[in-house]
Formats: sequence, structure tokens, C-alpha cells
Amino acid sequence: MAKARIYQPAKTAMQSGRGNAAKWILDFEETEKRFTDPLVGWVGSDDTLTQVKLKFDSRDAAVAFAEKKGLDYTVEEPKTRRLVPKNYSDNFAYSKLS
Repeated sequence: MAKARIYQPAKTAMQSGRGNAAKWILDFEETEKRFTDPLVGWVGSDDTLTQVKLKFDSRDAAVAFAEKKGLDYTVEEPKTRRLVPKNYSDNFAYSKLS
């Protein structure tokens, strides 16, 4: 049986906002070992489930889908963001002059 993983992806380095980071992803872990094609050297696998990546609007929708299909799944909770407030004027504060 395939094992599914449900997680919320981090934003990519190419994004300045968090537009697509609100979606939840359900993907499958590898069940078979990868092999190298002797003719061209490409790495391949007979496991087609690793190509499947489903997107959901909420964590609950992804969990409900996995339970409905009878999948063995794990949920990875997202890490909380820590915002550090910054002010441009702090660069010229009197305490930094000396």
C-alpha cells in the first residue's frame, strides 16, 4: 500500500508573497527503488504514484480525501512564521552611531 504525505509547501525563493503557499499538497512516497537506464543513463522508476501531486484548499479536505480512498497518510504541520518588524529609521538610530 502506498503511503501519502499531506503538507503545506513553503514559498519558493522566486516569490515575494505567499500566494500559492496557502494550498495543501498530497503526494506519495516512493515504494520502489529507482534504477539507471544502461543505454542513456537516465534515472527512472516503475512507480507512477510518485508523479501524482494533488492540491487541496484546506488540510481537512486533503485528510478527508485520504480517508475516503483508504490511504495510509501522515500530516506535516507547517512551521509558524516569525516576523521581525523592521524600520528604515533604525539604521540611523543614535545608538548605532557610536
